[in-house]
Formats: sequence, structure tokens, C-alpha cells
Amino acid sequence: MPQVIEENGKGIVLRVRLTPNSSCCKKNGFFVTPENEAYLKINVVSVPEKGKANKELISYLAKALKIAKTDMEIISGALDRCKKVLIKTNRENAAEDIRRWTEEA
Repeated sequence: MPQVIEENGKGIVLRVRLTPNSSCCKKNGFFVTPENEAYLKINVVSVPEKGKANKELISYLAKALKIAKTDMEIISGALDRCKKVLIKTNRENAAEDIRRWTEEA
């Protein structure tokens, strides 16, 4: 199973490869770069204009992970398909819950 999350001092970083203009919002497996970095593939319905797809991504993750949208931030790749989302939570076992959720892809 590819490793798509990492913990740092600020929280949990989730690597996501976003596909906009999809028919539905869902997890869609994994993507591995030539550098062997894994990303969780997520499809969203929104178009990639004026941050709409990014906003839908944050909403989808917040609902799926039961973490407030205000505790999530795209820290790299805002204009790219491959993004890193920082999840700031002090909930116990949050990393394990997120890891389990990503493995269901």
C-alpha cells in the first residue's frame, strides 16, 4: 500500500493528486510519480477555475475525515494537480484514522 501521509511538527501532510471535472467526488486509487512519491487520487466535480476545485477538495476531505475545513490548508500545489494538504488536528490517533481511510482507496 503506497504511503501518502507524513507527520511533521505542524500536523499531518496528505499528498493528493486532484482530478477536476469528474462525474462525482470520490477517491480513485493511487498515483506514483517517477520519483516514487505516492499520491491519493481524488476526483471532484468542480472546474479548476478560481480555486473551485481546491475548495471542493477541502470540503470533501473535511467531511470524509470528520475534521473541520478550517483545520486544513493546501501548503503546496495550489495550481497543480499534485497537492500537499496540511491537516492540523490534535485528535488522538488522527494519523492512524487518516491512514486507514486512504488505504480504502
